[in-house]
Amino acid sequence: MNNKLKDEHMDDLFKAILTLETTEECYAFFEDLCTVIELKALSQRMQVAKMLVSKNVYSDIVSKTGASTATISRVNRTLNYGSDGYALVFKRLKEHEKQADGASGNNK
Repeated sequence: MNNKLKDEHMDDLFKAILTLETTEECYAFFEDLCTVIELKALSQRMQVAKMLVSKNVYSDIVSKTGASTATISRVNRTLNYGSDGYALVFKRLKEHEKQADGASGNNK
Protein backbone atom coordinates (compact mmCIF):
# COMPACT_ATOMS: atom_id res chain seq x y z
CA MET A 1 0.00 0.00 0.00
CA ASN A 2 1.05 3.55 -0.63
CA ASN A 3 2.83 4.69 2.53
CA LYS A 4 1.37 8.18 2.07
CA LEU A 5 -2.08 6.70 2.71
CA LYS A 6 -1.25 4.37 5.56
CA ASP A 7 -2.10 5.77 8.98
CA GLU A 8 -4.31 4.93 11.94
CA HIS A 9 -7.32 6.73 10.49
CA MET A 10 -7.14 4.72 7.28
CA ASP A 11 -6.67 1.55 9.36
CA ASP A 12 -9.86 2.43 11.27
CA LEU A 13 -11.77 2.90 8.02
CA PHE A 14 -10.62 -0.42 6.57
CA LYS A 15 -11.31 -2.26 9.82
CA ALA A 16 -14.84 -0.82 9.79
CA ILE A 17 -15.36 -1.97 6.19
CA LEU A 18 -14.14 -5.45 7.08
CA THR A 19 -16.91 -5.75 9.70
CA LEU A 20 -19.63 -5.49 7.03
CA GLU A 21 -21.23 -8.82 6.26
CA THR A 22 -23.92 -8.22 3.65
CA THR A 23 -24.54 -6.07 0.60
CA GLU A 24 -27.30 -4.28 2.50
CA GLU A 25 -24.88 -3.45 5.33
CA CYS A 26 -22.48 -2.06 2.71
CA TYR A 27 -25.23 0.09 1.22
CA ALA A 28 -26.10 1.48 4.66
CA PHE A 29 -22.50 2.21 5.68
CA PHE A 30 -21.33 3.65 2.38
CA GLU A 31 -24.48 5.75 2.00
CA ASP A 32 -23.64 7.31 5.36
CA LEU A 33 -19.92 7.61 4.57
CA CYS A 34 -19.91 8.87 0.97
CA THR A 35 -21.85 11.17 -1.28
CA VAL A 36 -23.84 9.67 -4.13
CA ILE A 37 -21.30 11.13 -6.57
CA GLU A 38 -18.38 9.51 -4.72
CA LEU A 39 -20.10 6.13 -4.69
CA LYS A 40 -21.00 6.40 -8.38
CA ALA A 41 -17.35 7.23 -9.17
CA LEU A 42 -16.12 4.20 -7.20
CA SER A 43 -18.61 1.85 -8.84
CA GLN A 44 -17.77 3.28 -12.27
CA ARG A 45 -14.06 2.58 -11.71
CA MET A 46 -14.88 -0.98 -10.70
CA GLN A 47 -16.88 -1.49 -13.90
CA VAL A 48 -14.10 0.06 -15.97
CA ALA A 49 -11.59 -2.31 -14.38
CA LYS A 50 -13.82 -5.32 -15.08
CA MET A 51 -14.19 -4.29 -18.68
CA LEU A 52 -10.46 -3.67 -19.12
CA VAL A 53 -9.65 -7.08 -17.66
CA SER A 54 -12.14 -8.54 -20.14
CA LYS A 55 -10.18 -6.81 -22.95
CA ASN A 56 -12.89 -4.31 -23.90
CA VAL A 57 -11.68 -1.35 -25.95
CA TYR A 58 -11.83 2.21 -24.62
CA SER A 59 -14.67 3.27 -26.93
CA ASP A 60 -16.89 0.43 -25.66
CA ILE A 61 -16.02 1.25 -22.06
CA VAL A 62 -16.83 4.94 -22.58
CA SER A 63 -20.20 4.12 -24.15
CA LYS A 64 -21.19 1.52 -21.54
CA THR A 65 -19.95 3.27 -18.38
CA GLY A 66 -19.85 6.96 -19.24
CA ALA A 67 -16.29 7.09 -17.89
CA SER A 68 -13.87 9.55 -19.41
CA THR A 69 -10.83 8.28 -21.25
CA ALA A 70 -8.74 9.86 -18.46
CA THR A 71 -10.53 7.69 -15.88
CA ILE A 72 -10.13 4.61 -18.05
CA SER A 73 -6.41 5.34 -18.45
CA ARG A 74 -6.01 5.84 -14.71
CA VAL A 75 -7.73 2.53 -13.95
CA ASN A 76 -5.70 0.80 -16.66
CA ARG A 77 -2.50 2.16 -15.13
CA THR A 78 -3.45 0.77 -11.70
CA LEU A 79 -4.30 -2.59 -13.25
CA ASN A 80 -0.84 -2.71 -14.81
CA TYR A 81 1.32 -0.96 -12.22
CA GLY A 82 -0.75 -0.75 -9.04
CA SER A 83 -0.88 -2.85 -5.90
CA ASP A 84 -2.90 -5.70 -7.49
CA GLY A 85 -5.96 -4.84 -5.43
CA TYR A 86 -8.31 -5.22 -8.39
CA ALA A 87 -6.77 -8.59 -9.26
CA LEU A 88 -7.26 -9.81 -5.69
CA VAL A 89 -10.89 -8.70 -5.60
CA PHE A 90 -11.72 -10.15 -9.02
CA LYS A 91 -10.13 -13.47 -8.04
CA ARG A 92 -12.14 -13.62 -4.82
CA LEU A 93 -15.36 -12.64 -6.55
CA LYS A 94 -14.82 -15.46 -9.04
CA GLU A 95 -14.16 -17.90 -6.17
CA HIS A 96 -17.34 -16.77 -4.38
CA GLU A 97 -19.30 -17.18 -7.60
CA LYS A 98 -17.99 -20.73 -8.03
CA GLN A 99 -18.87 -21.56 -4.43
CA ALA A 100 -22.37 -20.15 -4.88
CA ASP A 101 -22.84 -22.10 -8.12
CA GLY A 102 -21.61 -25.28 -6.43
CA ALA A 103 -23.93 -24.76 -3.47
CA SER A 104 -26.93 -24.28 -5.73
CA GLY A 105 -26.01 -27.17 -8.00
CA ASN A 106 -25.25 -24.94 -11.00
CA ASN A 107 -21.86 -26.01 -12.29
CA LYS A 108 -20.41 -23.82 -15.03
